[in-house]
Amino acid sequence: MKQPIIFALDDDPQVLKALVRDVRQQFRKEYKVLSTSSALEALESLKTLKNQSETIALFICDQRMPEMPGVDFMEQAIKIFPDAKRVLLTAYSDTEAAIKAINAVGLHYYLLKPWDPPEERLYPVIQDLLDEWQATFIPEYTGLRVIGNQWSPKSHQLKDFLGANLFPFQWLNVDEPNQAMELLRLNNLNESQLPVVFFEDGSYLCQPEIPSIAQKLGLKSNATNSLYDVVLIGAGPAGLAGAVYGASEGLKTLLIDKKAPGGQAGTSSRIENYLGFPNGLSGSDLAHRAIVQATRLGTEFLSPQEVVEIRLQDQYKIVRLSNGNEISSRSIIITTGVDYRKLEAPGVEEFTGAGIYYGAAMSEAHAFKGKQVYIVGGGNSAGQAAMHLSKYAAQVIIIIRKPDLSSTMSQYLIDQIKGTANIQLLPFTEVAEARGDQRLTCLVLRNDQDNTTKTVPADALFIFIGSKPFTDWIKLDIIKNSKGCVETGRDLQKYPLFQKTWKLPRDPYLLETCVPGIFAAGDVRAGAMNRVASAVGEGAMAIKYVHEYLAET
Repeated sequence: MKQPIIFALDDDPQVLKALVRDVRQQFRKEYKVLSTSSALEALESLKTLKNQSETIALFICDQRMPEMPGVDFMEQAIKIFPDAKRVLLTAYSDTEAAIKAINAVGLHYYLLKPWDPPEERLYPVIQDLLDEWQATFIPEYTGLRVIGNQWSPKSHQLKDFLGANLFPFQWLNVDEPNQAMELLRLNNLNESQLPVVFFEDGSYLCQPEIPSIAQKLGLKSNATNSLYDVVLIGAGPAGLAGAVYGASEGLKTLLIDKKAPGGQAGTSSRIENYLGFPNGLSGSDLAHRAIVQATRLGTEFLSPQEVVEIRLQDQYKIVRLSNGNEISSRSIIITTGVDYRKLEAPGVEEFTGAGIYYGAAMSEAHAFKGKQVYIVGGGNSAGQAAMHLSKYAAQVIIIIRKPDLSSTMSQYLIDQIKGTANIQLLPFTEVAEARGDQRLTCLVLRNDQDNTTKTVPADALFIFIGSKPFTDWIKLDIIKNSKGCVETGRDLQKYPLFQKTWKLPRDPYLLETCVPGIFAAGDVRAGAMNRVASAVGEGAMAIKYVHEYLAET
């Protein structure tokens, strides 16, 4: 926790020096002492301190100052730090002004100069005021703060990015009573400039793009080297495992992801069937542990950065990024995983980010405390989201087309859902339409058995309706199956294109694509098991084949 501040102001350098010396001598263990000789400079400093989430416990300022009287300074200062105690330094002739200030600015004490000896005339006064202040003091949040509108897609995008990258932040909804409007007023900002992100150093960005936020927070978007042994594209479980094993085995390893480590698995609120964690763990926790492990072993991680093309140049693979930069590698492992399928119903696209969310149960759950929310989907991700949301929402309704969850969800989740009073299952049902005004307010549900519809109030809709492989970006002639998954190993033999293009005397390795030296692992690969543990295994296995490929080139 940051130390509270005692702020001293006097235009006389000698008086200010003596005041700061005496105050520091007695209170520096618990309080930071700041000072200035200019009232105007002090007011600017207070704005910066407020942006930095600093706290002023006590103002001590002289009444007679050339830029403005001490009482006038206090009047402006308490607009920024209204809870600070206020002490006015006065000469005997200024006592009348000091007495008036008791009513004008709620002055707590006026102190006659000089205050020698401080043990009798200064310290007891300040100590009593600080004790009184401490009795009601609640520390401010000191990290990142995001001010926005709960129903703004841009605000949702920022929250989702920060949450996925495990940056702690305080969300301030501009429509709720909090310090949001105070910060906007203090910095001469208005609601048209939302969302605004305030950083710990006191700076802020209005309506920032994700790359700007990432750069400010120290994420890396440019590669250090021009040539790598292996580049992994996608930081889901497979990519993270490949990065750990690649770096630990001495390969110059680069991992790239367009958003955050963890992939779709990273959005899971609770994974309870992963080996070695009997109490379960969140997807974000698993991803954080893995990226720390990978980077500690030597993996270089670029995020947020998107790969838009792979091309071949002699024996090298060239990776082109969305910012135009190119990186050369001797091998590539595609681990881009899967993305949520879009729900094709009127109104869904319009309200995405404004009450309708793909995944995002972790980042948005707090906003729906006491509300009624719906989930579409019957897989494990939907079940995990339902359990997480049930801690906040008054009621969680799961919408599925099938009669029950038995064919799509793990039994442990089914049992948990049955035992949770505020979760309801709505079978044989689908979303026909989403309605609202600037935000979702209701859903039109269709019963597939009798083809009837009904309109229900809804505060939020979370969508988990299956996934599709994230491979549309691949322009290279890499063979995919009808679902868009990358084919590897022996399964390539059934494609005529493979017979024409594969010219090596050996068969492709188990996880190798139709292009020698380019591998695929995890959910993006045809035949994958769609489990976190299997993706981790494939990521590690791919590194074995990378070694074999590099040995022959």
